[in-house]
Amino acid sequence: MSESPNEIDEIRAQKREELASQVNDDSDEEPDEAATVPAEPIHVNGSEELQDAISTYDVVLVDFYADWCGPCKMLEPTVESLAESTDAAVAKVDIDQNQQLAQQYQVRGVPTLQLFSDGQAVEQVVGVRDESTLRSLIEQYS
Repeated sequence: MSESPNEIDEIRAQKREELASQVNDDSDEEPDEAATVPAEPIHVNGSEELQDAISTYDVVLVDFYADWCGPCKMLEPTVESLAESTDAAVAKVDIDQNQQLAQQYQVRGVPTLQLFSDGQAVEQVVGVRDESTLRSLIEQYS
């Protein structure tokens, strides 16, 4: 490795530029809540995972559903759209796999949507609702 002093200086200058651009890129990034919220529903399995989601995100819409439930299947595209286009995180809980969790949140029928804001349950909707109604509900707490 016999590099001339000029080559070494050029390499150092190039490395400095790379590092400076990385530092500038990092400092340009401001914390953005919408960027940290997942763009698709989080499948939750168990109380601990649900509590984790509720405490991690400011607004969480929890969809308690069952695979055999026709109305739940009708609501699924709406729930996915809300996850993609709102500031709320969306969690999905299969009530057949999480019966105790469904009991804990007093889910008596499916689909049941439970909205959490700052870790607290603030709204509960049972049955299918249109996207604009659910979006308005989310925006009240965002």
